[in-house]
Amino acid sequence: MQQSERAKVFSALHIKSDPIVLFNVWDPGSAAIIAGAEAKAIATGSWPVAAAFGYADGENIPLSLVTENLRRIVGAVDLPVSSDIEGGYGLAPDAVAKTVREIVQAGAVGFNFEDQIVGGEGLHALDLQTSRIQAAREAADQIVSGVFINARTDLFLKAKTETHSDAMLDDALERAEAFAKSGGDGFFAPGLADAGLIKRLCAECPLPVNIIALPHVPDAATLADCGVARISHGPVPYRKMAAWLEEQARAAISYR
Repeated sequence: MQQSERAKVFSALHIKSDPIVLFNVWDPGSAAIIAGAEAKAIATGSWPVAAAFGYADGENIPLSLVTENLRRIVGAVDLPVSSDIEGGYGLAPDAVAKTVREIVQAGAVGFNFEDQIVGGEGLHALDLQTSRIQAAREAADQIVSGVFINARTDLFLKAKTETHSDAMLDDALERAEAFAKSGGDGFFAPGLADAGLIKRLCAECPLPVNIIALPHVPDAATLADCGVARISHGPVPYRKMAAWLEEQARAAISYR
């Protein structure tokens, strides 16, 4: 498929109550394995990509390496590929636009874009974040029509699960509305784990909702019943792989 066709396919996979499951990858090898497991699309995660190259998460891995790795992933599979660009590798809308152009030119048909202040505290002010999303939208559209912007809020990830509330969800919905008007295509709420709050988010959000399948989050069937349109796995696959690899290495090394 051409990149524009992959973009259309990827967008169409976001169906409320019939979620696309993205088992996040970190390099061409892992992407090929997940593609072989009959995945419908491929998505990188910023944490596993950084870890695979020896970096900490938080835009510490050079963007040039992220882009080259993405280009190789796209070349390794015949599926739509979405990239995690964290906060866009820059504060200003122009910097975000430059990053988006690079990852779309590398073959991405979607990307995660978060509202937390990378390397700082809290979230970007809503007016600034909407300007950043608008710049991302314009930059992507200059290259390929229909690139899927998965606009992420870190409201829930930055708060303890037991503090999540309807008031916090009201704040998230305000962001979702603004993100949708600015050109976002999906709304990513990592860390949200309460089924009731997830169901309300899916009912009131103007965009398809993405939830990450962390250990304390309801299972996929429950998330589908709540109305979720996308389930991602973030760093979980890499961490499980790393734990298995270390276990196997220890067993081999200490064979006596």
